[in-house]
Amino acid sequence: MGLLERLRKEWFILGIVLVIAAARLEPTVGVKGGPLKPEITITYIAVSAIFFNSGLSLKTEELTSALMHVKLHLFVQIFTLVFFPTAIWLFLQLLSITPINEWLLKGLQTVGCMPPPVSSAVILTKAVGGNEAAAIFNSAFGSFLGIVITPLLLLLFLGSSSSVPFTSIFSQLFMTVVVPLIIGQIVRRYIKDWLERKKPPFGAISSCVLLMIIYTTFCDTFANPNIDLDKFSLIIIVFIIFSIQMSFMFLTFLFSTRNNSSFTPADTVAIVFCSTHKSLTLGIPMLKIVFAGYEHLSLISVPLLIYHPAQILLGSLLVPTIKSWMVSRQKALKLTRQPKAPVKLPGPS
Repeated sequence: MGLLERLRKEWFILGIVLVIAAARLEPTVGVKGGPLKPEITITYIAVSAIFFNSGLSLKTEELTSALMHVKLHLFVQIFTLVFFPTAIWLFLQLLSITPINEWLLKGLQTVGCMPPPVSSAVILTKAVGGNEAAAIFNSAFGSFLGIVITPLLLLLFLGSSSSVPFTSIFSQLFMTVVVPLIIGQIVRRYIKDWLERKKPPFGAISSCVLLMIIYTTFCDTFANPNIDLDKFSLIIIVFIIFSIQMSFMFLTFLFSTRNNSSFTPADTVAIVFCSTHKSLTLGIPMLKIVFAGYEHLSLISVPLLIYHPAQILLGSLLVPTIKSWMVSRQKALKLTRQPKAPVKLPGPS
């Protein structure tokens, strides 16, 4: 793969680096009250645009085929929204006595509270040949659940900004997240055929808006002289994130391949990716709302910004290994289910 082709494929990750660098060079452009007016353009317009776009792109009409696999859905959603954040919270009780930056540790907790992503888990499940319908259902359903559960988890584990009351947080979430999502779904019903024909680049649109949100978040950081991020903490956080991903992927694999689990190898693939992946597209706007007024918001966002490319990189590297396991496991199960030929007994001589 050539350099240009690689850059085109990974343009979003490159974009994150560029917008953070731009924010570092001239933070006054994107700060609150600056020329971009992020308190209006980002807080309301950009966030609403992302969720309207999500409403347009979510193919909820195709999820009926996956509805009956209740056990799989329960496993994924409970692992993602209950076990994951609780396990991270327990782990952070140990890390709190270390010299790691406390705001990065809070950021790790926010990662645990996030819902599954709409795209990456589905793409990787499809690449392996796993249960794509289950992956689509859990990504979409998890996104809907996350709109309500993620803010509650963030408030439960971290509390909210003192400058924003609880009722204000949820009224803003309703107006900038729930309403645009519902409107997007309603509009989709009327232009579904056009969308199927034209296939608009929903992912690219959301990613561009997301880069704007990341840019303004880091403008606030670099404009604040009181914020300092040490390299030691950042390196340790990167190591922790990869360790968490590997550990949780292995854990979900173990649970879903037990003898009494009743999950097929294709189900296991969907479980491994959907249970351990976290949404950056939904996460960053929610952090912007729940922690409005936090001077350390960008530091809290850093682990999620690292987790996103890490999950794609790690997942892509593991695709051949997981695919090989799934194919061999399916062949082995097929052989064990084949009826044995009856043994002919010799007749009387």
